[in-house]
Order: sequence, then structure tokens, then C-alpha cells
Amino acid sequence: MAPVVRFAPSPTGFLHIGNARPALFNALFARREGGRFWLRLDDTDTARSTAEFAAAIEEDLGWLGIVPDGMFRQSERLAIYDAAAERLRAAGRLYPAYETAEELERRRRRQLGRGLPPVYDRAALKLTPEERAAFEAEGRRPHWRFRLDPGTVTWDDLVRGPCHVEADSLSDPVLIREDGSYLYTLPSVVDDAETGVTHVIRGEDHVTNTAVQIQIFSALGAPVPVFAHHNLLTTASGEGLSKRLGHLSLRGLRASGYEPMAVAALAVLTGSAEAVRPVADLDELAALVDLAHVSRAPAKFDEHELDGLNARVVHGLSYAAVADRLTALGVAPERAQAFWEVVRANLNRVSDAAEWWRVVQGPVTPVTGETPDLLTVARESLPPEPWDAGTWKQVTEAVRTATGLKGKALFLPLRLALTGLDHGPDLAGLLPLIGRERALARLKGEVA
Repeated sequence: MAPVVRFAPSPTGFLHIGNARPALFNALFARREGGRFWLRLDDTDTARSTAEFAAAIEEDLGWLGIVPDGMFRQSERLAIYDAAAERLRAAGRLYPAYETAEELERRRRRQLGRGLPPVYDRAALKLTPEERAAFEAEGRRPHWRFRLDPGTVTWDDLVRGPCHVEADSLSDPVLIREDGSYLYTLPSVVDDAETGVTHVIRGEDHVTNTAVQIQIFSALGAPVPVFAHHNLLTTASGEGLSKRLGHLSLRGLRASGYEPMAVAALAVLTGSAEAVRPVADLDELAALVDLAHVSRAPAKFDEHELDGLNARVVHGLSYAAVADRLTALGVAPERAQAFWEVVRANLNRVSDAAEWWRVVQGPVTPVTGETPDLLTVARESLPPEPWDAGTWKQVTEAVRTATGLKGKALFLPLRLALTGLDHGPDLAGLLPLIGRERALARLKGEVA
């Protein structure tokens, strides 16, 4: 059976690089195994969920190249969750509890003080109908807890291997709040069951939910999916990632000029057995990602490593991949392809091409220094156009013969005069783009 996976963000903020990790693991797994990928918006938190963030999630995933096979919102499925809750009530697995947050906290402290684990004591199960009625008369509304079966819950995790949790060590989880709204747990299980999710791939911060969710799947008579809990991304200093780190949001990285494939490769290859490397597309990346080879240790996302990886990705981009962006930077379309082939190896980001187009087009203030004889010979050596990649060698050979200069003493003064800079792309490719008129003026020391 082809696998079905999902990515389920809450539209309460912009996606950051840490969110990209599970999104990519799921999308790449589906791509590699010929499966389906659902985007599910967990938007039952109506106070914080916004349409703006929902639209941004789709846009940011699209920038990474992730196109879901389907999408839905939990806010549109409340009737389905209500029906599931009724089934659990009828089966005796969902029961009302009336303790306030303050009462539960006092009880927790007493248990800790006696050296006992702070597990809910199921006092609500002992309430008589009269006691429940009295609470209702006080104006209390119940929250609803899922009654866990005792025993050991086991699963074979695709990342962590065989796992087990003693259900007796857990409190019966609250699935429904006093106001009738749902916590994450029940809607997530219901949606996974309803949409046929076969593999739940998510961060290791959800491991503690797994035993509870496995029991809910079983209580609803639904197949239990395969679980995979990958390590989490942290900053280079080990700090956990969060939505408040705006510069590491996907839209922040995009605005800074990073390539989506550089971001994607670093997001999933970091903290795995595969070396971080540039990839051309998601198909290539999918072939590298194996959940069994993901480390158990936290994976550190280093922005400096992203800079280097981004440069390597840019160096491999074809002209077709950047043509529109070069046009937007002001590069003349009729010269753009030749220009790209010359400058791309010197770029860290595609936007850096704008600076080299300024060098080609001018105005450039030449740096002539104290080499007037060399520049005079160079001016006199400029052949008529058209120029090609051999023109630079022709000019430098003529200057070398006339002056006896070679190496840095020959090439640096020419570069400074022609570009105003002491570094840059190979002048064999750049000089034909500069052209004879501008080259001649610059070799005279004129701004051109």
C-alpha cells in the first residue's frame, strides 16, 4: 500500500526552519515511496489562528517545492470530532472531571511532597451522580479525560527503534476543555484515521503523546499508523527554535536571498548520516533521506553553514533557473546568459549578480595607481570588436611582452582599472561584456 503522510502546522505564526524539517521529512518520504502528502491546518485555536498565517504556510511550503496532494482545516471538521467523542463516551473511555486548575495543582504538589508521581488519581471516576449534579449547580463545567488502559504500550519507531511506555505512569489526558473546545490530541488521531494516514513522521517532542494516541486509535477501532520521531533542529548555540526567531522564518530566509534547495538540504541532512551537500531538487534530496539514518542527538542549524551551502547551490544553477531573477535585477536579457555563465561562480546569492552587472555596465571608477605605462600599453593593445574569451589573453600577452611584468604585478593593475575591484570573475569572460568603449575609457582612468 502506498504510504499516506501529513504535515500539521498551526496557523499561529510563520513557519521557521525547525518547522521545515518535519514538513520536508514527510514530503520527501511520500515522494520517495510513491505516496500521498496531506497538509492539515490545526486551526482549532481560534484566538491565535489567522488566515494570514494559513496563506503564508502554503506559500512557504511552495517556495520549498512542496505541493500537497490535499489540504484541509480542522476548524471545518468539528462535527467529526464530536461524533468521535460520543463514541468514546459510549465506550466508557471518555469521562467528565470537574477539578479546577488550582485544585489539580494542589493535588499535584501533595503527591510530589509524598514522593509519589504526579499522576491524576481518577477521582472523577468515583463521583456519584449527585456529586456531579452539585458541581453542575455550582456552575462548573467538566473537562473530559480519556481513560487509559493499564499496561505497556509499544511501537517500532522508524527513527528511534523499539519504544515502550508504561500507561500506568501517565495521567488520563484531557481531550476536551471546559468550554467544549478540543485539545490537539483527539482531532489529530481522528484526522489521521479519517484520511488514511499510514505514517506519522514528526519531531521527538511528540514522543510522549504517542502512547496516548495509540490507545485512542485502538479505542476508535482505527489502524495504528507507523511512527517516526526525528531529532529537532536547534540554533548553532543549542537554543530551541521558535516562531519568535523571525530571521530563521522561511520567509525571512527567502527575503535574505537564500535558495530553497539550500535551506531544504540543510534542514533535513543536518543531524543525519548523510553529509550536507547541495542538491538540484527535491527528488535528489528524497533519494538521500533515510529515517533510519537520522541521529538521536539534536541537530544544530548553523547559519554560516547555510551561507556556504547556498553559494554551492548558486554555482550549480542553470541560466534557465535564474533568467527571470536576472531580468528583475536589471540585467539585459540579450546578454544575461553569457553574463550568468561568467559571474555565477563568484556569487554567494543570486542577488549578488547585481553588483557584477554594475561592473559590466558602469559607471565604474577605475583604480589606476602608479602603473601608467602598463595601462598605456593595455589601451594600445585593445583589438577591434567583436571580442571573445581569447581577447583577454591577447591583451595580457601584449602587455607582458612590452613591460616584462607577469603574475600579480601584471593582472592586478589591469583588474583594478577595468573593474575598480581587486577581485572578481575571470576577466577572460568579463572583458567581452564590458566592451571596448568602456574598457578603453577605464584604462584611461575615466569613470565609465
